[in-house]
Amino acid sequence: MLTHLNEHGEARMVDISAKPDTHRIAEAEAILEMSAEAYEAILSGNLKKGDAFSAARIAGIMAAKRTSDLIPMCHPIPLTNVEVSIAPLPPQGERCAIRALVRAESVGKTGVEMEAMTAAAVAALTLYDMAKGVDRGMVIRSVRLLSKRGGKSGAWQAEESDHAG
Repeated sequence: MLTHLNEHGEARMVDISAKPDTHRIAEAEAILEMSAEAYEAILSGNLKKGDAFSAARIAGIMAAKRTSDLIPMCHPIPLTNVEVSIAPLPPQGERCAIRALVRAESVGKTGVEMEAMTAAAVAALTLYDMAKGVDRGMVIRSVRLLSKRGGKSGAWQAEESDHAG
């Protein structure tokens, strides 16, 4: 049975009131691919809009805090920690990319996977916004969960071969 549907097949928010509070951690990433020109402009800080890494980190944290406003069936949860790191990946030929890595934590009744993935996506979108004047063809290649811990379902880890970064 799909938990977000009631007996009539209608969307609903899952009742989590009986679940125990546990420490929950999720890590997610987003990879933004771009031209060498955009990559160099971001790394050198030569963007008209300013420091892209700082803006992306702040945007990611803000997005994690607003996830339940964006994802309809997502519960608002008390985040205890959100870490957003932005790092260039080594260029591979013509391919240049920057990785947004997020770790979100909470003590509560439901997981923080959506908060971590939303933060990673918005951090990548912010990088795009900061550098779109240099390269409108940038692509967010992936937004994905890397790991989660806590709660009834326990730990989960993406396969190492699945890691893009």
